[in-house]
Amino acid sequence: MNRSLLNILRFVVLVVAQVLIVNHIRLGGYVHPYIYLIFVMLLPINIPNWQLLISGFGIGLVIDLFMGTLGMHAGATTMMAFLRPGIIKLVSGTQKFENIKEPNVNQLGFPWFVRYTICMVAVHNFTLFMFEGFSFHLVGQAFLRILISVPVSVFLILLILYLFSSTTKKKEFS
Repeated sequence: MNRSLLNILRFVVLVVAQVLIVNHIRLGGYVHPYIYLIFVMLLPINIPNWQLLISGFGIGLVIDLFMGTLGMHAGATTMMAFLRPGIIKLVSGTQKFENIKEPNVNQLGFPWFVRYTICMVAVHNFTLFMFEGFSFHLVGQAFLRILISVPVSVFLILLILYLFSSTTKKKEFS
């Protein structure tokens, strides 16, 4: 399948799943899982920075339109997209990406992908919940939401990627 078509399909499916299913998972007001982050996480490694930023802003803006959150998701996903090259370098160390088109489990390994996912989700949730609180009075509540939501989001993202990967790729998760 063409890379562009795959990314458009991924965009649509993740937005629909986030809006119709995942947004209704709220446990005590503190658990807020976000799976639409997969879209930015799986963009090609060699994508130009301006396209990465526009893609992050675009999916965040669409989520904002459905959730009525006035640009908070757009800001958080843009921040995540902005920091993605640095996070990839941080998580990778000296590892080279000569033959790797996109960051995924089967090409980079499960431990690498888990570290990458945790960093990306943490950046997004930190930015989002700080935008939401926007006050030092609510910092404790924001940190609690971050500490609870990051593991839930990471678990859901890894589960979704596992469930929708081919059987040969599932061996890489083990």
